[in-house]
Amino acid sequence: MLAFRRSSTCTFLGAVLSNIVIATRESRLALWQAEHVQALLQERGHAVSLLGMTTRGDQILDKSLSKVGGKGLFVKELELALEEGRADIAVHSLKDVPMDLPDGFVLACVLEREDPRDALVSPRHASLDELPQGAVVGTSSLRRVVLLRALRPDLRIEPLRGNLDTRLRKLDEGQYDAIVLAAAGLKRLGLEHRIRVAFDPDTMLPAAGQGALGIEVRADRTDLIALLATLSHPRDWLATAAERAVSRSMGGSCSMPLAAHARWQADGALRIDAAWGDPEGNAALVRVHAQAPAADFAQAGALGERAAALLRDAGAH
Repeated sequence: MLAFRRSSTCTFLGAVLSNIVIATRESRLALWQAEHVQALLQERGHAVSLLGMTTRGDQILDKSLSKVGGKGLFVKELELALEEGRADIAVHSLKDVPMDLPDGFVLACVLEREDPRDALVSPRHASLDELPQGAVVGTSSLRRVVLLRALRPDLRIEPLRGNLDTRLRKLDEGQYDAIVLAAAGLKRLGLEHRIRVAFDPDTMLPAAGQGALGIEVRADRTDLIALLATLSHPRDWLATAAERAVSRSMGGSCSMPLAAHARWQADGALRIDAAWGDPEGNAALVRVHAQAPAADFAQAGALGERAAALLRDAGAH
């Protein structure tokens, strides 16, 4: 049993929560995300402050995440701040959140999604097709590696770690001919002009949860869970829940070259596309899709599990 102390005093019904503390990484993008949530809560009359933190994922830059513990390295210190009562909520890029949270923690909401696509950034080349033979492209995402290789097997794909500003600096210094980043982060920081092309999801299938923000709290903070429900975007939460179910069913982590992206159809059904590739290049890229109504989390999760089963049937592992 976890022992907690409250970092804020609060009564939810008919009153304002006092001094909500947001735990956040200290990169420019993470601070933008936390400040965005802070502003939304302040608009509702709540006092909100930030607790900036450096995570192990921020500190280890010389190894790929798949070799040092995965994307959970970006959230563990923030969860510790929640556990110890130093913070009330943690704001995450949803694609960095492990599929299964530790006991005692829950996702309280998923906000309206920004652009979920991948973006090509290059100082000289206007598209992937215009990159010369053997061009150096930077990414440390195994998903992007297998998708890029399927599109341009001649490219030299090199590791790229660091926060968004660090990655752009390495590109501008000439270490790469192009890099691939999430369009959402560039847009949130006013760097949309750096995007040469945003890939069509049918060409570069996004990661589960890409472009979405999730807010994590302790499971016993029913006051915050009720409050944060007002920030949630139900359709985007269901779509990302389906995506995360694909990854969960496949045992997904950053060590798995897996993509999953869900889109609402005109008839109200949810379509999910998923892809798996072999990072060693010994198997062909596998792509599948499934579609079904998704009125609640159970249906969204079942749709994601169905897509994962189709991947396995087609040879993914």
